[in-house]
Amino acid sequence: MKVMLRHSIAAASALALMACGGGGSSSGSSPVTGGTPAPSPTPTSAGRLFTDPAPEALSIAEVEQVFAQAVGEAQARGLAGTIAVVDRVGNVLGVFVMNGSPALTTLSRQQIGGMAANGDEVGLQGADVPTVTAAIAKAVTGAYLSSGGNAFSSRTASQIVQEHFPPAPTTVGLESGPLFGVQFSQLPCSDLSARFGADGLIGPKRSPLGLSADPGGFPLYKNGVVVGGIGVEGDGDYGLDINILDVDVDDEEAAALAGIQGFAPPPDITADRINVDGTSLRFTDMTISDLSPLQNSFGAVNGPAGGLVAVTGYTNGAITAGVTYGTEASGIRRADASEFNLPDGYILTDGAGNPRYPARAGTDGGSVAQPLTQAEVTTILEEAFTVLSRSRAQIRRPLDSRMQATISLVDTHGEILGVVRSPDGPIFGTDVSLQKARTAAFFSNSVAAAEMNAAGAAIANYVTRVRTFLGDPNALTGSFAFADRSGGNLARPYFPDGEVGRPAGPLSVEVPDTFSPFAVGLQSDLIAGNIVQHLGFVGAGGADTAIGCTPLPASPSGSPRIANGIQIFPGSVPIYRGGELIGGIGVSGDGIDQDDMVSFLGLHNAGVVTGSINNAPNDIRADRIVVDLGDAEVRLRYVNCPFAPFLDDPANNVCEGL
Repeated sequence: MKVMLRHSIAAASALALMACGGGGSSSGSSPVTGGTPAPSPTPTSAGRLFTDPAPEALSIAEVEQVFAQAVGEAQARGLAGTIAVVDRVGNVLGVFVMNGSPALTTLSRQQIGGMAANGDEVGLQGADVPTVTAAIAKAVTGAYLSSGGNAFSSRTASQIVQEHFPPAPTTVGLESGPLFGVQFSQLPCSDLSARFGADGLIGPKRSPLGLSADPGGFPLYKNGVVVGGIGVEGDGDYGLDINILDVDVDDEEAAALAGIQGFAPPPDITADRINVDGTSLRFTDMTISDLSPLQNSFGAVNGPAGGLVAVTGYTNGAITAGVTYGTEASGIRRADASEFNLPDGYILTDGAGNPRYPARAGTDGGSVAQPLTQAEVTTILEEAFTVLSRSRAQIRRPLDSRMQATISLVDTHGEILGVVRSPDGPIFGTDVSLQKARTAAFFSNSVAAAEMNAAGAAIANYVTRVRTFLGDPNALTGSFAFADRSGGNLARPYFPDGEVGRPAGPLSVEVPDTFSPFAVGLQSDLIAGNIVQHLGFVGAGGADTAIGCTPLPASPSGSPRIANGIQIFPGSVPIYRGGELIGGIGVSGDGIDQDDMVSFLGLHNAGVVTGSINNAPNDIRADRIVVDLGDAEVRLRYVNCPFAPFLDDPANNVCEGL
């Protein structure tokens, strides 16, 4: 590990297993025998259920204060760091490079199975990247994972994306982190994430390296409202915290912690106040008592200690003020009644008053018999949003807060048919919900294997691996419906998830010996070339990566079906009309079981309303697939719903039998 240990926390003898469910199986037959069933749960009234975040933003003077404090602490520690500050929707408000800060930073060399057979590093690990990109990714992580109900840091991210949760030498054999794979979101090639320059201040903006698991990134708050994030990189190693049982002395984290003084989150919502199935999350290993006296003068450090720099694709070298989330200029605002019927819905806009993704009909008329209609898309979004609005949050405080998340809908070509958010959903869920929707639709599509085979030998190899693993020579040709939980089962470094000594999932890396967040299998292989090209653009001024990720061929609509990368943790289901795939719905922003429920139950309720669309038929859902491991048989999962999820109804097992 790259950090020194200050002291060791006594290893808990019973760290809780990350149980990814509370009972709601979806594999049973429908209990409905006649008539038209009522939507479940019963819808509530049309009144507002959420409070809009207060209008807050960072001023230029406040950004200068953040920089001064972080640089001052870095100086006190002898750290020559690079510091980035972003606003809530990812606009880079400035990047400060201290004298002597390394120009390049190395992605962690924790190798999977040692060296690859050809002697090369596996995945992106070991790559040297511009240090400014690591600092920006950390800042984006702090901002995007946080909200008015939860404050997460890049150390929190490290805890929830590793091969075992919680990560520690004593937890080998536990399941993967609940957000395993989220680091490959907000990608520089994403067709959803806006770009610096041409897109103005609208967000969400992209991140050069996706989300970060390297400590040193925190959210920034004003009056309890998240307004941005800070990231500090300077030790030359971009890694993760592999042992949650010790406390690290981390100079990057200390400098970032100094930076947020005066802009810290309310103590009651920091990650260490939030439990995931009995395990407390981690916010920081450094404390205020570890810090030197704060440096409050930007003029005292700007010049003598270093200076602001331009970063190609992200900032022109000047400090700018943050944009207020919820305004048209931010690219995310409350929808009016003509844009979304429910009063709490937020939408993405183009900065000029126009929705970026209004509800529309499917574009795939040449591929399916009856595409989704605009009315059906609207109904799915409304029904899913209604379920979301009534659900108890898992990762928000105070307890019994309402769930907050983003819902995305796509057709079988991966074209976006609609996106709607709750007012304070974490920003990361916007891109991730779209990844989830597209992933479910893609792996359930009859063309999945053919398009993967057309993407080159490295990607085609995963088709062979899946077919061998499942004992099905026709796998990935639409014979089964894959939710993201199903694909996630196959994308873990051990199968079943977490059980060491078992084979790697066929969508994971082939040798599950040592975890690396920079090489997870198909998910990272699909977009590695895009990231490498983008880093060349940032560091050397080459051509930027195209809008639209992956080497997959374009669909008949003109773009890859997975134009912002795939996602491999739960929260999506494919959409069917009878036995025909017609799209996908994805949800992200809260607990993975909540995300599962909103997508699955929202789609079910929309089917009740319309009478024509629904979840996949029971007999083709991926939970009908049983994998023979020789000494055991393991069934894939489809969705898991929380046991008693609603704030206004004691109903439990709400997905059972649907």
